[in-house]
Amino acid sequence: MATHLPLFRKQLASGELKPAYLIAGAEHLLVLEAVDGLRVRAKELGYLERDVLDVEAGFDWNRLADAGRSLSLFASRKLIDLRLPTGKPGKEGSAAIVEYCQAPPDDTVLLISANDWSSKHDGAWSKAVERIGTFVPVWPLKPAELPDWIGARMASRGLRATPDAIALLAERVEGNLLAASQEIDKLALLHEGATIDLETLEAGVADDARYDVFRLADAAIGGDAGRALHIVAGLRAEGEELIPLLGWLLTQLRLLLRLASAPNADAALRNERIWPQSREGLFRRALKHSDRVHWERCLDQAGRIDRIAKGRGDGDGWRELERLVAAIATPRRGGGLLA
Repeated sequence: MATHLPLFRKQLASGELKPAYLIAGAEHLLVLEAVDGLRVRAKELGYLERDVLDVEAGFDWNRLADAGRSLSLFASRKLIDLRLPTGKPGKEGSAAIVEYCQAPPDDTVLLISANDWSSKHDGAWSKAVERIGTFVPVWPLKPAELPDWIGARMASRGLRATPDAIALLAERVEGNLLAASQEIDKLALLHEGATIDLETLEAGVADDARYDVFRLADAAIGGDAGRALHIVAGLRAEGEELIPLLGWLLTQLRLLLRLASAPNADAALRNERIWPQSREGLFRRALKHSDRVHWERCLDQAGRIDRIAKGRGDGDGWRELERLVAAIATPRRGGGLLA
């Protein structure tokens, strides 16, 4: 059956998962968060094994049936994460999905995600998924719906905002939910628990020294190790805390990992809708000199810094941050700095 996002979230929170899910739509942020929500719920319910199948040109659709037949000796439940960016599996793919859905394996959930959807994408394969599971179509927000979405998003991050501030942010992002999400995350980092008014929103990134954490991330991703390390030294000298600084770095590292893991980097960059668009060049440069494993190691290093900052690990957190920043800025040489 087809269901919309609010009902889908409620369904996830209670009961067992269905054998198959199709989550599809052009609003990438909402698709990504819905998919992440299902992955988290699956893990909570014991689906500890996960097979990721990225469908690209030449994909062998026999892999879907193989994934359904094989279960690790160390896991009792499995999630098959089938990523279908175009939403069009083709004749062979459609037949493979229909065949899978005719006899879905026990203790296995098939998750199909797509970054595009319309009535032209619908077919026998999507109907087969609906018969045994749930179809979640994710439609772009209408302009009139954006302010309410921004207000709810702010509330989920512990922020309150005046109506005129929300209206200004809605106007600035021009319907780009990823851009709105990034701005809200920045506001939550800088003004935790505060009420955001029009003046606060209009202050602008360049007018507040506390935005150095964002300059730090851009300098590192852009390959300017000297400038990035200089910003780290300045933040340490000013007595800044490590944990708040890590929030934005983690967001950017997770983005880099998603991009590096995508079968088509150009398509992934378009889907992420990085804002402002001028920052795309920073990410292209970083991806050119690195791979997925490097960004996984950087995320591990960020986790180490977080544990040190919280007193759960040994070492100098600021020194480890310097190593992380150098590794981000110089992927080919800096990887040796990571444990």
